[in-house]
Amino acid sequence: MSGWQIALIVVGLILIAIVFWFIGTYNRFVALRNRVEEAWRQVDVELHRRHDLIPNLVETVKGYAAHERATFESVTQARANAVSSGGDRSQQVQSENMLTDAIGRLFAVAEQYPQLQADANFRQLQTDLTGTEDRIANGRRYYNAVVREYNTKLETFPASIVGSMTGFRRSTYFEAQGAAREAVQVDFGQGGGTRPAAPQQEQFGPPQGGTQQGQQGYPQQGQQGYGQEPPHQ
Repeated sequence: MSGWQIALIVVGLILIAIVFWFIGTYNRFVALRNRVEEAWRQVDVELHRRHDLIPNLVETVKGYAAHERATFESVTQARANAVSSGGDRSQQVQSENMLTDAIGRLFAVAEQYPQLQADANFRQLQTDLTGTEDRIANGRRYYNAVVREYNTKLETFPASIVGSMTGFRRSTYFEAQGAAREAVQVDFGQGGGTRPAAPQQEQFGPPQGGTQQGQQGYPQQGQQGYGQEPPHQ
């Protein structure tokens, strides 16, 4: 076998290896992107559940604090913005963070009305919303972990070449912003009052059922409170 034939075989093997690597890297991007979308769908289900709970919550609080019109309007408007922002994920994340802030203000109002805190309907809505927020927080942590893995792969050479050639783009993190970064607990037990929440560690894993106290949850009767997930690192 002549030298040029050996060289041709070597070049052919290299090209085959590059093709297989390219295909494997592309398929890896597809798998990661699908994981990102699936993780977001799980979060989105809980976000829609939160949207459904808010009107009844506002009406219940309004029955005891009708003069808090500005607070009710801010919650209603924030909910409307969140519902209508489904097309753009960055905008949706921003709108959901604004809604989280507005709900926090609503519960700050509720804290001032002991009769409202004793209302059975309010307490049930409070419990339902707390569970929903727990699942949102769990789903958000998992979503951010998957996005980090996908974005890191997309930025790593030489896989970044495949990503740019095949149209893959960075995904948006679901980060708490503004006042949503401040973890606050509300105690509706004896004495009431608000106080800073203890720092919580961020853990990643597939979304599980609601925990007893979520990082973005809202107050439950007694010692449980609401707070937000620490900002994405």
